[in-house]
Amino acid sequence: MCTIKFLIVLKRCIFAKIKYKIMPSIKNLKKDLNFVLSDIIEECYVWQLMNGDKKADKAEKIIDEAIATFDALIVKINTKNVENKKKHFAAINKELEKKADALLAKIAKL
Repeated sequence: MCTIKFLIVLKRCIFAKIKYKIMPSIKNLKKDLNFVLSDIIEECYVWQLMNGDKKADKAEKIIDEAIATFDALIVKINTKNVENKKKHFAAINKELEKKADALLAKIAKL
């Protein structure tokens, strides 16, 4: 129960930080990406410590998915030939929000 409350507070903090940026710099976008996904991975590790080896493989899959999301989004951020940078980075922000929501929902189901 405590973990679910923590996830809700974490989600609010993460997306409040991302939501109000008008045009993030590449540096800040990378920091946000790292911050969000590392918090999700950390929550998986905390869940594993609290619950033992019950569903450790499911938590490991979530961690692997978070790492794959990080890799995919970093490639998109580092793309050089983009026509409209503002739209491109806004789309990356939206994708980060959606994937982080999905990962947090998976953690809540554990």
